[in-house]
Amino acid sequence: MRGTDTNVDTQAIQGVLTELIEAWGRGDADAYGAVFTEDATYTSFLGTLYRGRADIAASHRALFGSVLKGTRLADDVVDIRFYGPDTAVVNSHGDTYKGKPKRADQLTKTQTYTLVRRDGRWLIAAFQNTKRNKLMERITYLFTPAARPSAER
Repeated sequence: MRGTDTNVDTQAIQGVLTELIEAWGRGDADAYGAVFTEDATYTSFLGTLYRGRADIAASHRALFGSVLKGTRLADDVVDIRFYGPDTAVVNSHGDTYKGKPKRADQLTKTQTYTLVRRDGRWLIAAFQNTKRNKLMERITYLFTPAARPSAER
């Protein structure tokens, strides 16, 4: 079994996320879908579950032609963790926008990507997108300070 070169693999994974962002910005659903495995799962912040690259591309083709037309994608990677040489989990904050890019503290979604190496290329095997509710986070931390994530203490 080959060892993980975290510097090279981290750069490759960041490259996949850049491809994803650029495809979104062009409204290119096929290129967007191409960074996912054939059997990938994609859970939107609405809770919609898409199964497979074709389903992910088709849904984004429709979205890029309507409610997401002209939007861009912001993604701020929080961390990348490796679980063996061919599996990685990425946590990030992200959002869509038009016009001026959003700052990292303005991003309203928290995302989890699971990437796998297939035939030497990193691809997204699973994606989960969750809408952040910063007001409810603040209220929770006010009444239950120990619930605040250690990274934010």
